[in-house]
Amino acid sequence: MAETPKWYVVHTYSGYENAVAAAVMKAAENRRMTDLIHEVKIPMETVTEFTDAGEKTVERKVFPGYVLIKMILTDDSWHLVHNVRGATGFVGADGKAIPLTEQEIYDLGVEHKEIHVGYAVGDTVRVADGPLMGFLGKVEELDIEGNSVSVVVSMFGRETPVELELDQVEPLTDA
Repeated sequence: MAETPKWYVVHTYSGYENAVAAAVMKAAENRRMTDLIHEVKIPMETVTEFTDAGEKTVERKVFPGYVLIKMILTDDSWHLVHNVRGATGFVGADGKAIPLTEQEIYDLGVEHKEIHVGYAVGDTVRVADGPLMGFLGKVEELDIEGNSVSVVVSMFGRETPVELELDQVEPLTDA
C-alpha cells in the first residue's frame, strides 16, 4: 500500500480531546493498525493569563472539541476512529472525512517542514524570487525559525539591507 497518510479533523465532546487522542492510538496499537493511523495531535498554544494573583503562562487548546489525526483513510481506520468513546465523527461534508490541505497544515503549524539552507552569514547569494530577482547580496542575518534572511544588496550604488524569505535566496555556484 503506497498511499500517503493525510491529516483529518475529528470532532469530540468538549473536554474529551485527550481521552480521544489516547484511545485512538491505543486502539490502533491493539488492532495492529499503526500502519494506517500514524499520529494524533491536539494543537496547543501558550498564552499568558492575568489574574488577581498576577500573570501566569498556561497551555490552551487552539481548537477545543477537535483532534487532528494523521492516517490513511480506509473503512477499517474510519470505523476505528468513529467508534472511539468521545469522538462524534470526522469533519467533512455528509459524514465523509475530508483531509486538510497543505496550506491548512502549514497555517495550523501541525507539521514543520525542515528547511535546508545552502548558505550562511557572510556568504554571497543571488535573489531568486521577488522584485529584486537577480540581484546579488551578502547574507547579514539568518533566522531559520522565522523563515527570514537579511541580505545587503547594492542598489543605485548604495548598500541596502532587505528582508527576504529563506526560499527567495539561493547560494552562488561556481558555474
